[in-house]
Amino acid sequence: MMMQNFEDRLAMLTAEHDALIRMPNTPVYPGNGIFLRYKNPVITAAHTPLDWRYDLNKKTNPYLMERMGINAAFNAGAIKHDGKYCLVVRVEGSDRKSFFAVAESPNGIDRFEFKALPVLLPQTDEEDVNVYDMRLTRHEDGWIYGVFCSERKDKSAPAGDTSSATAAAGIVRTKDLVNWERLPDLKSKSCQQRNVVLHPEFVGGKYLLYTRPQDGFIETGSGGGICAGFADTMEGAEVKDEKIIDPKVYHTIKEVKNGGGAVPIKTGRGWLFIAHGVRNTAAGLRYVIYAFMTSLDDPTRVIASPSGYLIAPEGEERTGDVSNVVFTNGAIADDDGRLLIYYASSDTRMHVAESTVDRMVDYCLNTPSDSLTSRGQVEKRLEMIKANRKGHL
Repeated sequence: MMMQNFEDRLAMLTAEHDALIRMPNTPVYPGNGIFLRYKNPVITAAHTPLDWRYDLNKKTNPYLMERMGINAAFNAGAIKHDGKYCLVVRVEGSDRKSFFAVAESPNGIDRFEFKALPVLLPQTDEEDVNVYDMRLTRHEDGWIYGVFCSERKDKSAPAGDTSSATAAAGIVRTKDLVNWERLPDLKSKSCQQRNVVLHPEFVGGKYLLYTRPQDGFIETGSGGGICAGFADTMEGAEVKDEKIIDPKVYHTIKEVKNGGGAVPIKTGRGWLFIAHGVRNTAAGLRYVIYAFMTSLDDPTRVIASPSGYLIAPEGEERTGDVSNVVFTNGAIADDDGRLLIYYASSDTRMHVAESTVDRMVDYCLNTPSDSLTSRGQVEKRLEMIKANRKGHL
């Protein structure tokens, strides 16, 4: 027979899915001293439950075909909740529609398992066409906020243009990652917003949001970088002024655009940011992850900015739906200082990189900043080389 009967096929699918969920993950040594990668992705399209993809009724699906395929699982927000490591994953169906789903792990590095049902996202008066890339902030006001991209068709596009879109910062809040309350989209002077991140603490009695204003759906245009803006409330949040705190810069890893990633992490020396930067190449856009720090007293003032990327795609991470991309919108810092950075590769799958908060602070404060010229960078490298060799004489 070309294919198994219904019962044999279901048994095979179930066994493969169970084995995937139970598969242990192992670190890849020696690493670079900053973080360790893990051998396996933590979540893939195949991790989604079978009943999300298959009609499991033999009468209505005698061949046990996939009725609603899953194309990818990536760009997950992250939070520790009730002792579990939780990811709110962007799951993309084979129909190109993304939705959110919560996956949990007991240790943060493997055995991620999706909750029984995807998130049925409440709507505003203007329905989302597509949603993705949620950042999760446990705010000191007592709520967990999810800020995500709400994509809609551009109503100003000419007739026949079926690809132009607009991006807005959608907002939800929850106490349990089960029941979600939809709030109005963020308002700002910018034409479009993507990669918006909510700071976890009040600053001067206001909500601080890190925005990335854009002139268009893809192009940042005059947007210029990661900005900071304040809102009086999240119930109808409005940012009236946006100040660039981390600009895009010529001939760097953030030359074309940059944007917020994980929610800032409070350390003893400042706020740790893990963001993404984009440059152009002959093969297309290349996305990498980088880090910087801001002042504890003023989270909008950058105090450390190491040069270059923190994480770039390697090996199989380079290939996927949108190749040569790594992207993060979630990290979890444990009470003991362990730091798990969750990142997607090539818009296809989720990985984890393990570090510590102290290690990342050392990386930010003691890694040379970018002099912005080749000669300047060689001079800094020579200083390190000469110091190394002098120390061994």
